[in-house]
Amino acid sequence: MRSFFERRLPKPKAIAVVLAGVGGALAIAALSLMGDALNLLMVIAPFGASCVLLFAVPAAPLSQPANVVGGHVVAGLAGVVVLALLPGEWLGPALGVGLAISAMMALRVTHPPAGANPIVILALEPGWAFLIVPVALGPICLVIMATLYHKLIGGTYPSNS
Repeated sequence: MRSFFERRLPKPKAIAVVLAGVGGALAIAALSLMGDALNLLMVIAPFGASCVLLFAVPAAPLSQPANVVGGHVVAGLAGVVVLALLPGEWLGPALGVGLAISAMMALRVTHPPAGANPIVILALEPGWAFLIVPVALGPICLVIMATLYHKLIGGTYPSNS
């Protein structure tokens, strides 16, 4: 029996490794360019982790559009609510993350990268508009880009199962 540290995913083919990295890079580049053109913040750190799921494991349940978009919106909402109730409090990030996890699970839109949204929100202290751009619009764009990219490379996204 292998130890905990020896348990790993099966070795991917080299082309899959390259295509996943290229897909994630292109998606973040496109969001960044869109943000520059519109003079808006379009990229936040959790989107990098979302790209790992969207481009490396697109068939995973937590990579599906409802989870990606819904998870980010629900977690973002948890962050702005906690910020409104506990601005500048040390407890805010912990409560925001806990509320985000529970809400995503209850609504069946769990997306692990979105769990970082409350931390980002409590650090930046943005207004409620942050829920629209970048929290909702960013993941919508990522899902569209992942769908197009996977079609282009002959893959499938979203999952049919």
